[in-house]
Amino acid sequence: MSINQLPLNQVLQGNCIEIMAQLPEASVDVVFADPPYNLQLRQELWRPNLTQVDAVNDAWDQFDDFAAYDSFTRDWLAACRRVLKPSGTLWVIGTYHNIYRVGAILQDLDYWILNDVVWIKSNPMPNFRGVRLTNAHETLLWAQKERGAAYTFNHHALKQINEGLQMRSDWYFPICSGKERLRDNGTKVHSTQKPLALLYRILTACTNPGDVILDPFFGTGTSGAAAKKLGRSFIGIERDAHYVELARRRLDAVEPLDPALLAVTSNPRRRPRLPFGVLVENGLLLPGTTLYFEGKNEHTACILADGSLLMNGECGSIHQLARQIQPGPVNGWQVWFYQAEDGKRCPIDQLRQQFRNQNSTQEEEI
Repeated sequence: MSINQLPLNQVLQGNCIEIMAQLPEASVDVVFADPPYNLQLRQELWRPNLTQVDAVNDAWDQFDDFAAYDSFTRDWLAACRRVLKPSGTLWVIGTYHNIYRVGAILQDLDYWILNDVVWIKSNPMPNFRGVRLTNAHETLLWAQKERGAAYTFNHHALKQINEGLQMRSDWYFPICSGKERLRDNGTKVHSTQKPLALLYRILTACTNPGDVILDPFFGTGTSGAAAKKLGRSFIGIERDAHYVELARRRLDAVEPLDPALLAVTSNPRRRPRLPFGVLVENGLLLPGTTLYFEGKNEHTACILADGSLLMNGECGSIHQLARQIQPGPVNGWQVWFYQAEDGKRCPIDQLRQQFRNQNSTQEEEI
């Protein structure tokens, strides 16, 4: 592999620290890491019906002591930091066994933590011995490489997923089961396979089409499957040959979404400003038209020729007069209504969007 090339959309077998050392510096947009949790299991687990629990007892999750785990964690996080772009961010998932140690090392390496997210499992495995609370969640840390640098956060796309509400930091997903759980000859392939929906949300939140996502603990390739579906590029690193084989097979079967479906919901505040007067100039609203403010008490205003409104003898913009009626942050585009030809009242923001769409179509034709 050339030091100047990225092995995009490939699963690389080997030690993640060694392979990341070969990647170009500052070349990756996002890292998603699902590292060993160092669960420290000391005995077998049994259900009340005397069947054995398929616990996480893989060799890759076993370390001699906390010092060995911390050293390993520091090395792979430092390697990720080198390949992340200055605007890059990193997600790492864990449980109470490891996430606090990982978080401290993140801060020691000068990452800046943006959020912690709690993945609440709707169908967690019970605590069969009844000696502790059922472990029903895992924790994700979201951190940026450089504190204060611009980074991708698709706030409005997440609001769309969440029915118009701001996305919170408690996420409800079931654990991976059923048809989604990869099996080989009837046996679970990977003990900690993550649900695709979780990665879908993460990539929707902090990446754009064409971005490069690096996963240094690729496992069965859930991050790659989400990336391929959403039109992102991925680099997967995995040391276990069996996981590599099955991940490649899984990824070959993933159908990417049509690029036309991948547009990210934009922040309306970043659109070019359109003054209300433009609607008057272009005849979408005529001087003399009555606008209606629909709140606890209805107010009306008259549109003047210069695009201002007249209400109770006072002139002002759609925003100024709206704030007089409803103190505090208020968007005049959303609270003033006009009466359409069918008699229904519609927000004037519909006319703004209509004008933008018409203008955009004309530009494409030119």
